[in-house]
Parts: sequence; structure tokens; C-alpha cells
Amino acid sequence: MPNKRLSLDEAKRRAQVVADKAETRTREMSRILEAEQVERKAVAEKTARLRALRLAKEAADAQAAAAAAAAEDGKQGRGPRKHTPAR
Repeated sequence: MPNKRLSLDEAKRRAQVVADKAETRTREMSRILEAEQVERKAVAEKTARLRALRLAKEAADAQAAAAAAAAEDGKQGRGPRKHTPAR
């Protein structure tokens, strides 16, 4: 098998191709990681917003239930008045 030797220019060209591919992969990975970070942040913000809405709704429901219970208690103490004729 003959030993094929590369010329200096061919070796530099190949080394440059390898370096360019590595740089391209590095840039692509940076873009991917940045996109994932942006997506994680959006999910966290949406989760926080939905949690705040849920807690507000639960508080409003509890307040409405308490008001309804108070109104019901007030009605139970007052029945219709019976009129008794005077003697």
C-alpha cells in the first residue's frame, strides 16, 4: 500500500475545514441552548401567571361561599312572623 503524503496546502485546507465544522457546531449548539432557555423562561412565566389566577379564583370562591353561608345563617334566624290577634 503506497503511503500517500499530503501537501502542506492540502493539510492546511483539511485542518481549516475541520475547524470550520467545529465552529459551526459550536454556534448551532449555542443557538439551541438559547432557544431552550427562552422556552423554559416562557413556561415558567406562564405557570406563575396561571397559578396567580387560580389562587385569586380560589380566594374569590371562598369569599363567595362565606358570604352565602352568612346570608343563609341570617335567613334561618328569621322566620315568617306569625300574627297573633290582640285580645
